[in-house]
Amino acid sequence: MHDDRSITEHRLRRVLKERLKPAVHSRPVPLEIERWEAPDEPVAVTEALAAPYEPCAIGETWGPAWGTTWFKVTGTVPAAWAGRTVEAVLDLGFDRMMPGFQCEGLVHRADGSEVKALNPYNDWVRVADPAAGGERVEWYVEAASNPVLVDHSATYEGDRLTSGDQPLYRLARMDLAVFETEVWELVQDLEVLHDLMTQLGEADARRYEILRAIDAALDAVDLADVPGTAAAARTRLTAVLAAPAHASAHRISAVGHAHIDSAWLWPLRETVRKVSRTTSNVVDLMDAHPEFVFAMSQAQQLDWIKTHRPGLFERIKKKIADGQFVPVGGMWVESDTNMVGGEAMARQFLYGKKFFLDEFGIETRNVWLPDSFGYTAAMPQIVKLSGSTWFLTQKICWSQVNAFPHHTFWWEGIDGTRVFTHFPPVDTYNSDLGGAQLAHAAANYREKGRGSRSLVPFGWGDGGGGPTREHLARARRQRDLEGSPRVEIERPDAFFEKAHAEYADAPVWAGELYLELHRGTYTSQAKTKQGNRRSESLLREAELWAATAAVRAAGYAYPYEDLERIWKTVLLHQFHDILPGSSIAWVHREARATYAQVREELLGITLAAQTALAGEGATELVFNCAPHARRGVPAGGAGPAQAPDGRQRVTVEERHGGGHVLANGRLLVEIDGRGLIVSAYDLEARREALAPGRAANLLQIHPDHPNMWDAWDVDAFYRNRVTDLVELDALEVAEAGPDAVTVRVSRSFGRSAAVQSITLRAGSKTVDLVTEVDWHETEKFLKASFPLDVKAERSASETQFGHVYRATHTNTSWEAAKFEICAHRWIHVEEPGWGTAVLNDSTYGHDVTRDVRPDGGQTTTVRLSLLRAPRYPDPETDQGAHTLRFSLAPGAEIADAVREGHALNLPERVVRGAAAVAPLLAVDNDAVVVEAVKLAEDRSGDVVVRLYESRGGRATAVLKADFRLRGAVETDLLERPLPGQAVSGPAPDGAVALSLRPFQIVTVRLHRA
Repeated sequence: MHDDRSITEHRLRRVLKERLKPAVHSRPVPLEIERWEAPDEPVAVTEALAAPYEPCAIGETWGPAWGTTWFKVTGTVPAAWAGRTVEAVLDLGFDRMMPGFQCEGLVHRADGSEVKALNPYNDWVRVADPAAGGERVEWYVEAASNPVLVDHSATYEGDRLTSGDQPLYRLARMDLAVFETEVWELVQDLEVLHDLMTQLGEADARRYEILRAIDAALDAVDLADVPGTAAAARTRLTAVLAAPAHASAHRISAVGHAHIDSAWLWPLRETVRKVSRTTSNVVDLMDAHPEFVFAMSQAQQLDWIKTHRPGLFERIKKKIADGQFVPVGGMWVESDTNMVGGEAMARQFLYGKKFFLDEFGIETRNVWLPDSFGYTAAMPQIVKLSGSTWFLTQKICWSQVNAFPHHTFWWEGIDGTRVFTHFPPVDTYNSDLGGAQLAHAAANYREKGRGSRSLVPFGWGDGGGGPTREHLARARRQRDLEGSPRVEIERPDAFFEKAHAEYADAPVWAGELYLELHRGTYTSQAKTKQGNRRSESLLREAELWAATAAVRAAGYAYPYEDLERIWKTVLLHQFHDILPGSSIAWVHREARATYAQVREELLGITLAAQTALAGEGATELVFNCAPHARRGVPAGGAGPAQAPDGRQRVTVEERHGGGHVLANGRLLVEIDGRGLIVSAYDLEARREALAPGRAANLLQIHPDHPNMWDAWDVDAFYRNRVTDLVELDALEVAEAGPDAVTVRVSRSFGRSAAVQSITLRAGSKTVDLVTEVDWHETEKFLKASFPLDVKAERSASETQFGHVYRATHTNTSWEAAKFEICAHRWIHVEEPGWGTAVLNDSTYGHDVTRDVRPDGGQTTTVRLSLLRAPRYPDPETDQGAHTLRFSLAPGAEIADAVREGHALNLPERVVRGAAAVAPLLAVDNDAVVVEAVKLAEDRSGDVVVRLYESRGGRATAVLKADFRLRGAVETDLLERPLPGQAVSGPAPDGAVALSLRPFQIVTVRLHRA
């Protein structure tokens, strides 16, 4: 037989495109159109319904960037269409290739209620089935003219303050039409079979069976009468569609989904509308397809719908009760997990799961994080403590170098907790359920022979849209189809239960799920990251002092509502395209303003609580909210600070050859004539911290041209070129006293300037560094280098509730890929007996490298990643003035790093009052760190304290409450009792005995008497 495959395949593609798909909607009748341009920001539906509309016609342009145009469409179903299915086709001018990244619409009835949304793959609205004829149509379309920002080029369209005012779209079609059901079904048959056929091998007989059936179907279609012959054509396909799948076929659990970025190439206000548009489509689809199941994460997004679209929210609640609409994830948003602080990560689950429980009575069991840029090794324990059981991620498939070895596995965290995890082999969280993707899922699945199933999230996502009726048609046809994996639409928990039952002894992956991509997100948009870190610290302060005042100060009311509102604001901004710095300029401009407002509110709450505690008086009291005592003030208490030991006063002398020498009896620091630190000598250990001939606090600048994702990525080749910033504008002693000496260094480079203050304080074993940068570079990467005379095989980086170790060598491709790493408040390197920490107050990106010197010693260089200047998606990323604080701590152990990291991030507050304020709580072991002190969410007045073991070893401690107790219980993150082993007591004196394993998190609920 002659090989005519290509002829039939080409014939099919052309007939589908030119004849069959256009015939799905027949007999079009134009609708009447009017328009109204909403001023500035979006308006309420009631205002739009009452607006003055003007005539409009197909072909007219509409919509400047970020504008909103309301279209009123009216018409009457012809009487001749009685008994037929009638739909409206409303095409706003869509580009069919970019759902979620361009204009979108939401259709409303005349009473303001939502009908459904419009996007490139969902441009229809059902009018009647069957029609009686004469039905009147009156709809109002809220059309958003969002600019297309996906081409990775610098653009100022990403902020309404700088975008253009020219129309972006042209109205393409607004018709009533007959929906030809058999034609639509034929299109679905042919597309599924075509996709399956092209995935089969050229020697596979099944491929040719499908080919001949398609050929016969095309012969049966009269292209001059497609509606009249579609049913006959479908009969030619019956046999090939009825052939069952092989017994060993891979099993796919298909879960409807619409991954909606809470901000990215659109601002937060547009996401509020995106989630309404998507969920209106979802519930509409559920009405017609009771088998359809849709999973939605991010409590914040459902809360937006509750606030802005209460009618739609009630429809969603009904579908949740019916089991079709499934809340998943358990978090307030799909946050970044690398940079979010420990307590903030706990609150993501507290407020996310609490929302689902309060609103729907649902305890979410799975954690749904498909698109975050790597996953902290602290996550398994946090997941378990939230009451969750499963974890799902997708993004690891984006790694550049190493293919992750598992798709179903147990993920083990830093404390030893394991969580059952699935990484879908389909390699997308926006599947179209097409043959190519399903074949890839089956072929790519790494658990063959042990497991047989995987999960596929399907539906248009990122910018929203969700599943369509075409997706459901593919699922039906591939439920049991020869040559295809078996596809079953079901809830995520059903998949996880089956996968766990089948593969309970899945392999274990210990440690972080590091994404070998998007490493620049640890640094981009420094002010967003600084706002996050400082907001987390301020929330800690506000809760601690408010809880203390609520227990101690008569008449003080704990600000439950304000703190919850502020927490949710901070949690929202931890979304995985806001905190990482990968959103448009509009998003980060608003984030900076939001963080400033959060700061003022939290300072106000803190001051009010401290004032209530301090009372009336003139004594200067230092409030210490850090988890360790400092300057004589206990952790969580307030009192007069002790003066530094006079034997440790700071001195400054001129250095031979230029510069200055600072000393305080513990450290001796030399600053050379270039303003660089060339010696940091540990006087107690008699040990030099810096490598011979090398300088620390050295600013270095690199070219920064990643291969693709500008704000997201740094590629390893950036290191190939580096400029040391050693040219000096000025060097001076700015402050010299017995308590502190500061040397100020000024430099200019490119179009930028930096002023660095180097301070040594009495009694301190850290060198404190403040770098003020006026940054005006483009596509550059600024680092601060600390070459240490330490033979370190690994570095320790603080993460949530502990730290993670990473190799300093590059023996394998896995280690080499971690050329940029994330750390929270500190990074530490050591050799047996001595180490050094580098601390920071708002920097997350670091790199650690090692070199062997000619003298045989090893130099371990720790560098902080300070600033970047990518052009996309925000062309002004990081431009302007920045103040960055970091410290060098020679001789530090892990315990010192933990203590000094908290001290740097939690400044003392000075308030005048009557007398010292004793701590509300005290812990007798510094290895056990208090992470949070607050009042219970249920308004009972109970005190909740969260602690963790910070050094990676076992620890016992006594938690002493300075108030009367009637009981103490260990709880989960939602403050519900756990049958844990960590807590015993309390004793009559209010002491609670604790026993913690390495890095264990313990939440104790103290019932007040």
